[in-house]
Amino acid sequence: MVPDLNERSREVLRLVVEAYVETGEPIGSRSLSRKLGMSLSPATIRNVMADLEETGLLYAPHTSAGRLPTDAGLQLFVDGILEIGNLTETDRKNIEAQCAASGRTLNQVLEETSSLLSGLSHCAGLVVAPKKEAPLKHIEFVSLGPGRALVVIVNQDGLVENRVIDLPLGMPASSLIEASNFFSAHVAGRTLGEAQERVRTQIAAERAELDQLSRSVVEAGLATWSNAGIGDDVLIVRGQANLLEDVTGMADLERIRALFQKLETNEALLSLIEATEGAEGVQIFIGADNELFSLAGCSVIIAPFSNSEEKIVGAIGVVGPARMNYGRIIPMVDYTAKIVGRVIG
Repeated sequence: MVPDLNERSREVLRLVVEAYVETGEPIGSRSLSRKLGMSLSPATIRNVMADLEETGLLYAPHTSAGRLPTDAGLQLFVDGILEIGNLTETDRKNIEAQCAASGRTLNQVLEETSSLLSGLSHCAGLVVAPKKEAPLKHIEFVSLGPGRALVVIVNQDGLVENRVIDLPLGMPASSLIEASNFFSAHVAGRTLGEAQERVRTQIAAERAELDQLSRSVVEAGLATWSNAGIGDDVLIVRGQANLLEDVTGMADLERIRALFQKLETNEALLSLIEATEGAEGVQIFIGADNELFSLAGCSVIIAPFSNSEEKIVGAIGVVGPARMNYGRIIPMVDYTAKIVGRVIG
């Protein structure tokens, strides 16, 4: 547990973090004394820094160096010392324009929003796409040759999902047509979850009537839905290259690669959503304070967005180096999440 800091310690921690964000380099007591206008002597500042080091908020990267903030020091700074800046009018207009949904699908809006956040923050923008249960409109199976078929799933909002499935060899084209008709009769107007239950019930009830090969197509389609269907979380990441600007060696590069490998797992996507559900507004996770990002030395700033029923359906944010500009990026993520929530309704 980090103890409460007096005003002098808070000011020294603030200056160390701000210097780190600006340069990435450790800062010493003489430089801090100059920044403070000599209101504290270098000797006094050294004592304060030693106390902050004892509490785990600062550390010295090597002998005779200045100090850098630890992950705990950065988190304390963000939680209790940082003064959040305001978005410029230009940034607000850019975000609003980029999030406008006119003439574009939801996925296109989210992809462009992720790119926008990446560009404005100089970090990697990420979006966990909404877990939207829109009613289905149409499902069709299209042959791709022996043993494979394309499942085309369209919901009533116009979102199209294409999935490739494996089929028994020798399946005739007529079975694909029968399967398409079967789905159309039982899933139209239902959400994905409702459709799955309905089709499973119908398969059980109509096994004698449903052609064996057609049933194989239907069941393959159900398996596809269960593993990677419309309702699953989808991660959109733009601007990974921005993370490489601060990479100083192969070890850093490998940690960043490990980060994105983690982000590609369903468990990681789910954890991003769950991380935003326990509290309101923007959440900041720094380095080892968050299991998902502990390998990469990165931080994540993320905020949930909600639908018209105030239900959290996704999350949007940025991943960047621990020394990102928190004061500028936090309000940017917060405002973007609010705009996306209005767009999706």
